[in-house]
Amino acid sequence: MSGLGELQQKLSYEFEDTNLLTRALTHRSKSPDNNERLEFLGDSILGFLVAEWLYDRFPDVAEGKLSRMRSIVVRKQTLAAHARNLEVPKVLILGEGEQKSGGFNRDSILADALEALIGAVYLDSGIEQAKRVVIGRFGATLASLSPDGGYKDPKSRLQEFLQQRSLPVPVYQIVSIEGEPHRQVFEVACKVEGCDESFLATGGSRRDAEQSAAEQAFVRLHG
Repeated sequence: MSGLGELQQKLSYEFEDTNLLTRALTHRSKSPDNNERLEFLGDSILGFLVAEWLYDRFPDVAEGKLSRMRSIVVRKQTLAAHARNLEVPKVLILGEGEQKSGGFNRDSILADALEALIGAVYLDSGIEQAKRVVIGRFGATLASLSPDGGYKDPKSRLQEFLQQRSLPVPVYQIVSIEGEPHRQVFEVACKVEGCDESFLATGGSRRDAEQSAAEQAFVRLHG
């Protein structure tokens, strides 16, 4: 099965118009026919569907708490974590410069690609199919939300998740540091006892990279 076939299988959605799928994965560094417009559309659709889910799930919760819960789901780190779990980095279409600079693993690029995929599903089949994909993909993250959850950062949420299961705290290790001193890119691995997989992420600081790796681990383990 091709990479695109595997992606559709993981999404539980098969595109009628595969050109939409290709465009959703194409970064602006590669072609003028890229995913920026689809990302714009998908961002709005995702925000609406998450807001609708929260509105129905928490009928007595005020707007401010609903907004904060929605922000947890739609933030860059969460979207990038889901994109990695879908193995989007394997099928991203990047220009040569972005390939060389590690764009396939950059949170912003992955988050945009996932939003573009949501926009592409909407154009391909409409809002109900987009809703099915979003709820199927983000179900575990949505189910973990609580109005009184304190809106913990990814490292704190992962640690709490593991401690509730009597597992030790995760271990973070720097894999590499690249770039000039004022523009360094850190790659960090998050390792969880009992899981053979290391969760890799990059960031402009060690802390950002660790938070992204923790988000990826939480999404994978919770789902």
